[in-house]
Amino acid sequence: MPSRSFGRISITLPDLTGGYLSNTSTLESGRGIVQEFAYADADLRDLDLANTRLLTGRVTNLRASRVRMDEVRVDSVEFTDCDLGNLQWVDSRLSRVVFRNCKIMGGNYNGLTLDNVLFDHCKLNYSTFEKLRTTGPLAFTDCVLTESAFNGCDLTAAVFDGCSLRDTEFGRGTYRATDLRGNDLSMLRGIGNLTKVIIDRPQQIELAQALMAELEVTFGDDLDGPGSRRTP
Repeated sequence: MPSRSFGRISITLPDLTGGYLSNTSTLESGRGIVQEFAYADADLRDLDLANTRLLTGRVTNLRASRVRMDEVRVDSVEFTDCDLGNLQWVDSRLSRVVFRNCKIMGGNYNGLTLDNVLFDHCKLNYSTFEKLRTTGPLAFTDCVLTESAFNGCDLTAAVFDGCSLRDTEFGRGTYRATDLRGNDLSMLRGIGNLTKVIIDRPQQIELAQALMAELEVTFGDDLDGPGSRRTP
């Protein structure tokens, strides 16, 4: 199985090098299973999948204005150059899944279980991640997560590497050994919830800046007018 390493974790990737994938014109199936498939260059208004299994395949250059995934099991699948608008992905399990160069703005991920999942060079701005649970490695590398939010998530040992985390909020959750090295942390929100994360020593200053911004701290010398003196 191919793999990639990030920090202290290694993610097992889909093995799609055998050349046995069959072209398909839809991700829907009467049997509820789409297997060993290649799905490419689709331009859809709506994509709505429920109680479906996507097993061993590649989705390339899919554009959809509205996407709804409900109880969808995805195993050994790679999504590349996809634009998934108004994504609602709930109560699903993803294992050995890669999202590469995808645009998923304002997505809502709720109740997902993730095992060996990689988001690579993706635009995930304004997304909401709720009640995610990692049972295996998870990595976000070179992703944009501007004004995204994580709430009630278990991101144990997850890795964020080279990501844009401007106004990204980490709400209550589990972040034991979440690796935040290699990111600018100065504009994070929810600093008080990030207990037991991994950072580099120079990032202490960035966390302090984020904390002061969150606390709306005012420096005394900014309040003192020119020539004013403090009484001892």
